[in-house]
Amino acid sequence: MRLRIEHRTVYRYEPAVRLVVQSLRLRPSGFDGQRVIEWRIEAGEHSIDAGYVDGAGNRVNMLTAHGPLETLEVVSAGVVDVADRAGVVRGLREIVHPLVWLRAGPLTGPATVIEELARSAVPNPGADRLEQGHALAHAVAQAVRYEPGASHAGTTAAEALATGVGVCQDHAHVLVAAARSLDIPARYVTGYLHDGNGSIGGDATHAWAELHLGVYGWIGFDPANHQCPTQDYVRLACGVDAIDAAPFRGAAIGAARETLSLDVQVQPAQQ
Repeated sequence: MRLRIEHRTVYRYEPAVRLVVQSLRLRPSGFDGQRVIEWRIEAGEHSIDAGYVDGAGNRVNMLTAHGPLETLEVVSAGVVDVADRAGVVRGLREIVHPLVWLRAGPLTGPATVIEELARSAVPNPGADRLEQGHALAHAVAQAVRYEPGASHAGTTAAEALATGVGVCQDHAHVLVAAARSLDIPARYVTGYLHDGNGSIGGDATHAWAELHLGVYGWIGFDPANHQCPTQDYVRLACGVDAIDAAPFRGAAIGAARETLSLDVQVQPAQQ
């Protein structure tokens, strides 16, 4: 499927700030089953560099905006061709060893409640790795009910599991943490989802998890939708948790109250 995406983010500062520096993970990477046809990132008159590919295969650009700034708008848009590979991720330009992804992040730290979930889902550590991945994803989907607004950006995997409600970020965090508790490398993934109706707004942005399952390699799992990623998913970036994989990371110089608005559209593109 060929999808056209527009991701528009507007920051507002009160009072105006002197300088904004952002690390952007807004450009999808190409790999087997995902091909970027065209892409652009713009921030008006402000500078965005040519970018680089980090060790995890994320495409990163640096934004520098000199003030005084009351408003900063960043538009990321393009067309991506995606095939259904049943969640398999191969051909990604990455150099870090899978064992690096056993490292915990601030939102995916170890916890007894997560270890108990993982052990109950996978009572036989010698089982086929792919079966273990599906069992963990199913267990997370059953343990954390999808409920918009039930959590916030700083909710940890352990907190989401303890309350039993959350959103796609929480599902991904719990699955990542549960897999790592069984010594399965796992990473948090950000991206876009086409729901078949022309996804708009928050419903168009999505998060899921990828587990490294031995000979099978990296496989994506989306507990929130009870499936592996299909041709309706566009993979953007990965990290140890949502903080590490965030599309925007940086700082504004000058004391200010910052507000953010987001407009995302994902629609089929003309072939």
